[in-house]
Amino acid sequence: MSPDLTIVGGGWAGIAAAVQAVQAGARVRLLEMAPQLGGRARSLSAGDDALDSGHHILIGAYRHTLDLMRLVGADPQTLLWRGPLTLVDAQGRGLRWPAGRPAALALVQAVAGHPGWQLRERLALARWGVGLLLRGLRCPREWSVARLCHGLPAAVREDLFEPLCIAALNTPIEQASASVFLRVLRDALLGGPGAADLLLPRRPLDQLLPEPAARWLRAQRAQIELGRRVQALQAGEAGGWLLDGEPCTRVLLACSATEAARLCAPVAPAWSASTAALQSEAILTVYLEADAVQLPAPMVALRGAPAQFLFDLQAIGGTPGRFAAVGSALAGRLPEGRAALTDAVRAQVAAQVPGLGQARLLRSHADRRATFACTANLQRPPSRIEPGLWACGDYIEGPYPATLEGAVRSGQQAARSALAQ
Repeated sequence: MSPDLTIVGGGWAGIAAAVQAVQAGARVRLLEMAPQLGGRARSLSAGDDALDSGHHILIGAYRHTLDLMRLVGADPQTLLWRGPLTLVDAQGRGLRWPAGRPAALALVQAVAGHPGWQLRERLALARWGVGLLLRGLRCPREWSVARLCHGLPAAVREDLFEPLCIAALNTPIEQASASVFLRVLRDALLGGPGAADLLLPRRPLDQLLPEPAARWLRAQRAQIELGRRVQALQAGEAGGWLLDGEPCTRVLLACSATEAARLCAPVAPAWSASTAALQSEAILTVYLEADAVQLPAPMVALRGAPAQFLFDLQAIGGTPGRFAAVGSALAGRLPEGRAALTDAVRAQVAAQVPGLGQARLLRSHADRRATFACTANLQRPPSRIEPGLWACGDYIEGPYPATLEGAVRSGQQAARSALAQ
């Protein structure tokens, strides 16, 4: 029987959409151009010690993602390391949220315990925070995060807001959307116990969702076709749509913004143009290996550039002796080349963690279109394109930045809307 919903793209948004549609009783067909599901959050090889396309950060507030994992049989307690948020440097100096406290109270205690801040920094942040709470943690859409933080001491911006902004939005603080940034903060700080907790993958990304979701979907008799890139999308003469000439009742584009814009150019040129106009940001992940080195926290902030964070994967139950350095918002430095950027990251890490000066390079991976640039006042494309034609993904109009949670929420909402039409 022909499917009720044909989904083009098997990243986290496409997976979420497929599961949502199957739960609603729909017949689902999922087409993925790669040989595996996962999209930009996938493993680069097989096995328990596989390297990933990037080292993703989750927080406790990402409840849609965690619920989806549980539904398809992936236990977050086993697959994710969970601990209170820390923003410390390689020497252990910085902000440490205490465990077991409400998020807002934990932030107050973290600020009070920062060893490098004087009373003026703490008072300035307190006044700023009270004013923001009185405004409902909201600001004008045209504000950047830098504008939001205007007037705060430099130490507060550098130690707190710059690393949080780059981790959440993958966009420099000068251009990043303050309203989207505040939405993430609101869900973390006001989202109840554990909402601000840091969640880091203990196992390769494929084991977190793509592999268990594929098994679950096939058990529910959903069709999954790997290695299938759709070449053309056309309107059907009697309604519906044609994918490479095959009739489809409803189509949901869960592929990348670039692919969605290409497919929609003949049938929805305005939507295609707005999607193609989105600017991309790049992420570089450098995997290193060294013995007898331990960081002061599973995640530490790096000073300078090009990388912002260094992860101790052994500390969270991953492969012993393995580290991942992540540089975000690197689109402007891509012309230097991946090899040169990798060397710069290794030198940066060695200067701040001398024990990793002779670390072995396992692999570096650069994703040129890792996320869209989440800039202030950005108009993101809507999910509904034409009757019977929808799109989902972390770049689609919504409250979240380009995160796994944003992708999952978008896929679930688009599937509900497409089936309800």
